[in-house]
Amino acid sequence: MDQFAARPRIQTATVPAKVKGARPPNEIDFWRGYALVAIFVNHIPGVFYERLTHKNFGFSDSAELFVLLAGWSLRSLVDRQSRDLTTLRLFFRLGSRALVLYIAQLAITLIAISIIAATAFLGDTNLVLQWNNAAVIFEEPIVAHIGLAMLTHHLGYFDILPLYIVLMLMAPFMAVLHRLLPWALLPVSLAIWAAALVTGWNLPTWPVEGRWFLNPFAWQLVFMIGFILGGDSALTHLVVTRRRATRVFGGLVVALGLLGTYLQFYPEPLNAPSPALFFVADKTFLTPMRLIHVLGLVAFFGGLFFYVHKKARWLARFLSMLGRNSLNAFCVGSLLSLLGQSARFALGSNLWVDTLVIIIGLALMSMTAWVSEWRARVTA
Repeated sequence: MDQFAARPRIQTATVPAKVKGARPPNEIDFWRGYALVAIFVNHIPGVFYERLTHKNFGFSDSAELFVLLAGWSLRSLVDRQSRDLTTLRLFFRLGSRALVLYIAQLAITLIAISIIAATAFLGDTNLVLQWNNAAVIFEEPIVAHIGLAMLTHHLGYFDILPLYIVLMLMAPFMAVLHRLLPWALLPVSLAIWAAALVTGWNLPTWPVEGRWFLNPFAWQLVFMIGFILGGDSALTHLVVTRRRATRVFGGLVVALGLLGTYLQFYPEPLNAPSPALFFVADKTFLTPMRLIHVLGLVAFFGGLFFYVHKKARWLARFLSMLGRNSLNAFCVGSLLSLLGQSARFALGSNLWVDTLVIIIGLALMSMTAWVSEWRARVTA
């Protein structure tokens, strides 16, 4: 973890960015770009390249990494703006970011509904209308659209942004607590997470009865850990002074994750001690197995960016560009994943179709990020 968590600030590469005014390639953007690519691939169920993503080699996946890095980036923003803003202005500045995410969620959900409807119409089958938890939208559109607006109903594979919205609504309180009682951040977050695992606290869904797939009460912990590691804190200094031990810990966790997935070690809740959520690999509640695994990945692979930048600069620049424009790339990637599902439905599922879907998807995500930076440059 020499260069990833050992230094609290965002790390930059040794060459300037290709786009004037953009951040140079750096490790945070690089890994966030990687997470965006992995999310895009994983959200096309059954695609050949899904089996190559790291979710198949451990107990966590790209969602945990993405949320941890979101917290890390938030810390950089808070530290940068805290010098110039009062507590009240900082509170509202961060809260306003949740509104941007909310608008983005509504926009991509509307387009996703249209894609599903078009696929059903062109394919002449109503079975497609049941994809991705969309059935209620076509069967009971009035209550379903109320649920979409209230964020109580999510399409399948479109549930990360709702989680992010809630986390960003928490962000102003995190920033204020960080300003007043920084030592309390991790204990409070751990207490909320543990209470969620013990009691099963989660937000309800409606009109389809259920619970959020990504429980904000649990997932706020990995967001908070990223926030803490992203700045100057006691935890960060502990990692810095124990670099070798941290990397050994990460390597051990990665190895155990590989072994566990190879042996299909996924304890059944009914056979686990109580409270069972502490002993299973449950994504909804971000259970310890998943949390420890993503921390192990960060500890072990931290610093790899600098070798990639040296040996494969194009890859470092590509992923960093996606990471710099994460919201736009994520929104477009989510829609492209759904279009990929539609393409495989229409053309069949084979390696050639899968390869074409992935190449076109990555090209369009790259174009989205490039246009975002071009637009920022010409309007600056």
